[in-house]
Order: sequence, then structure tokens, then C-alpha cells
Amino acid sequence: MDAQDIEAGRRRWQERYDASSRRDADFTTLSGVQVDPVYGPAGADPRMERIGWPGEFPYTRGLYATGARGRTWTIRQFSGFGNARQTNERYKMLLGAGGGGLSVAFDMPTLMGRDSDDPRSLGEVGHCGVAIDSAADMDVLFDGIPLGDITTSMTISGPAVPIFCMYLVAAERQGVALRDLDGTLQTDIFKEYIAQKEWLFPPEPHLRLIGDLMEFCAAETPAYKPLSVSGYHIREAGSTAAQELAFTLADGFGYVELGLSRGLDLNAFAPGLSFFFDAHIDFFEEIAKFRAARRIWARWLRDVYGATSEKALWLKFHTQTAGVSLTAQQPDNNVVRTAIEALAAVLGGTNSLHTNALDEVLALPSEKAAEIAVRTQQVIMEETGVVNVVDPLGGSWYIEALTDRLEAEAEGIFAQIKDMSPDGSMTGGILRGIEDGWFMAEIAEAAFIYQRQLEKGEKKIVGVNCHTGTIEEPLEILRVGHEVERDQKKVLAARRGDRDQAAVQAALARMVQAARGRDNVIPAMLEAARAEATLGEICGALRVEWGDYSEPARF
Repeated sequence: MDAQDIEAGRRRWQERYDASSRRDADFTTLSGVQVDPVYGPAGADPRMERIGWPGEFPYTRGLYATGARGRTWTIRQFSGFGNARQTNERYKMLLGAGGGGLSVAFDMPTLMGRDSDDPRSLGEVGHCGVAIDSAADMDVLFDGIPLGDITTSMTISGPAVPIFCMYLVAAERQGVALRDLDGTLQTDIFKEYIAQKEWLFPPEPHLRLIGDLMEFCAAETPAYKPLSVSGYHIREAGSTAAQELAFTLADGFGYVELGLSRGLDLNAFAPGLSFFFDAHIDFFEEIAKFRAARRIWARWLRDVYGATSEKALWLKFHTQTAGVSLTAQQPDNNVVRTAIEALAAVLGGTNSLHTNALDEVLALPSEKAAEIAVRTQQVIMEETGVVNVVDPLGGSWYIEALTDRLEAEAEGIFAQIKDMSPDGSMTGGILRGIEDGWFMAEIAEAAFIYQRQLEKGEKKIVGVNCHTGTIEEPLEILRVGHEVERDQKKVLAARRGDRDQAAVQAALARMVQAARGRDNVIPAMLEAARAEATLGEICGALRVEWGDYSEPARF
């Protein structure tokens, strides 16, 4: 790009910047030096064609001309443990410490669509997240937290839709209009088959349910994002950065195709798709990954799928620091790892962020560890100066080369996925890759290579395969007692006894009838949630109708 075009781009950026609102903050260095909001080349630079300016296509440098000068990222701590009352108290602590949004972690029975008194739930109730059995638990979970005033993210995919219905009932009982709700539901079933393995049904019924949810949200809860396409779990399963990038965006393209197949307006529903990435420990590679993700998404949405509105081209994403990078050995080192990973997410332009606690490799976070995790983000936000400049690493030879390389690797993987498709669609390729175990094999190979490098000492982890001497003392960790499961079962039994059983059965029957035909399932499921049908009852009825799924063996 020649100097004249670059100067024209700078003027376009300046016009956007001047027209945007900005925070009332001190944008100087610690020494008092005034810094410009954005930096770029002084003369001709061929890279600017691909880098661009903040707030304009291809969004490599961010979605907004102002960057964090306009608005910083949302501090959204992922939390949940025990019963709904215990988690509600933790939420109030996090919000009081400066958290800007809630992100709900569910226990394993809930993630698998089972009630707390299901025999298969024994010993798991409340241990890796909060136990939710019915809408009444949602009432308690958000007691004293006005759902119309705060964004709420829920990290659940298999039973995401019935959980969302229970959330809607809790909002109704607070007197909140559904159109005023804002937040994100994960719902990403592709990544469950690829990495996390928490599905309920075969892929096609899950996609049918997601399509119903997209239609419902477009009409009834337009501010709430029905899908958060999740690369986090793909990376945690052992993928490379390029695989995380490519598999995640491919899944996103699949959901775009799903929405189009339902006749939805791409320019209307695409802004409701959000993303969830891992921030791993390789600092510069992660920054490049986030920048490449925005660029790829914008280009594909415009050139492949035909989006014409600016917001439809925007890739908005939440980031969580890498749980898999935490170590049980010398766990205090995890504070350092998390800070570095969080800084990479911020410099990469994340829209919201969760920072892992130092003790999460051993248990759910203690209150002290959770506070340190929040403070980590606040130190980055308030003390480091990284929010003063939009994309401060833009133009770095290293960053731009890594961004280009990751984009090229991702494009190669997209081609492989589409080659597997019987109809040339991304969705067809994903489904074939799941059916053949291709994704699982690709991730397993990447994980094996990395593990071999660790064992040979080619890759280092401090406290694990180098610098192992320590003076650390044992951590006091959060423990969820057996009484949580006992009490949850007792409360659940009482609820079943108090509800109108005939109304529950009638609502479940209407839901199954909708699932059997072409009607949208969500209204009937919402009625079942209002009647206090349990998660296990709703998911169980659909399992009978749609069947179970077992993944293929792959060696």
C-alpha cells in the first residue's frame, strides 16, 4: 500500500475515532508522556493491505477505532460450585470485587442433562460447578442479581437449550422482560463431538435444536447471543494454536450455514454468534491467533457467505486463560502464567476475559484465589498502560508474520474439512470428520507430539521438568462436601412433590410432539420449565425420541 492510501486510511480512522465516545481516563505513560491512540507506518508499507486500521475491514487490529480507550474488556469470572445458594454468594463476592459479568460453571450431572438424584450423578453433584435441576435452582442462583442489568454467560452445550429455558423462567419471575436479557449461551455442540465429549443426542437432532434456538432468540431475546463457538475446549484437549483457530472458525461457518438453511437473515443473526478462545502460554502466538481469527471471519462472512453489514463481519470473543497450562507442582507459579496469558488476550483484542485461579488445577477456586484472579485483570487494566493504544503490537514484524502464518495454516485445514464434505459445505465436512474420528485423531497427534517434547526436555514447564526445587507449603483448597448432594436431592424431591404433575407431563408431551414434527421446540420446552419439569426429565424425554450417540473408535 502506497503512502497516499495509508494517509487516506489514517484519515478514515481519525473520523471514526472522533465520532466515538471515549473513557475519561489518563492516556499517558507512567512518566507522564502523552501517547497517540494508534500508530502506523510513516510511509508506504505493503503489509497495510492485510493489517488495515482499527475499526475497519479486515479488523486485524480490532473491531473498534477507539480500542480500549472507548471501552475495556468485560471482566467475566467463570464460577460455580456446590448448590445454587453457595454459587450465588460467590457471584456477589465477584461482582463486589469488580467483576463486570457472570459466567456460570455447571456440575457434571447438569452438563450431561441428568438430575442430581440420577444414580449416574452419585459423587459428582456440585463438584465441578453448580448443580441445576430445575428453574427453581435458577431462581436461587440469581437471587438478588437483577438479570436485566448484567450480562450472563452460561458454559454448557449438550443441555444448553433447557438450561436457557430455566434461565428465562428465572428472569420472568424477577419481572424482567425477555427482550432486555443480554449474555451468551455456549450451545456449541460441534466442539463436544470434537473435543469435550459432553453431548446428549446424535449430531442431527442437536443441530435441529440449535436451529430452533437461533430462530427463537432472533424473535424473543434479540440481545442474547444463542451461540458461543468454543475453541477453548479444543485447545485444552491438546490441539495446536492453528488447529484451535481452524476447527473453531469452521464450526462457526457450520452454524452460519445452519442459520441460512433456516431462512434467517445473515446480517441479523451473524452478530449473535460469539466465540470463546483459549489464551495459552506462548505469548506472541496467542496474540497472532486472535488477530488472525478476526481477519478470517470477516473475509469469509463477506466473500463466502455474502454478509453486507459491518456487525455481521465482526468476530467478538471471550477468552479464558489456559487451564491446561496450570501445574499442581509449585502452584503459585500459576499466578504468573495466568497474568501472561491474560495480557496476551488483552493485546489480542479480547472482548471479555476470565482469568484462572492458581488452585484450579487442584480444585474449584477458593475465595482468596478467585480474588487474585480478578485482581490480575485489574492490574493489567489499571496499571500497565496497555489500554492506552489500540493494537500496540500492530506492525511488529514478528506479530504480523505469525498472524499470516496462522491464517495460512487455518485455510489449509478449512480445505481439508471441505474436501471431506459430500456436498461441499463446511457443515457436511464437519459431520463427516466427526463420524470418521478425523478431528479426534488430529488433536491426539498434536497432543502426543507435545507430550513427547516435554518428556525429552525440548519444551520446559517450570516446576515440572525444570527448576523443580521448592519451598512451597500445601495449599488450602475448596472442598465440596457430601452434604451438598444429600441436600440437593432432598430439595429436588420436595419440589417434585409440590408441583402440578399433570401440568409437567402435559408440557413434556407437547415438547416431544414438537420434536417429532417440524414445530419449534423452544416454546413447549419453556412451558415445561415453567411447570418445574427437571433437566433430567426434559432431556430424558428427548433422548427417548432422538436416541443416544456413541463416537466411533479410532486407533
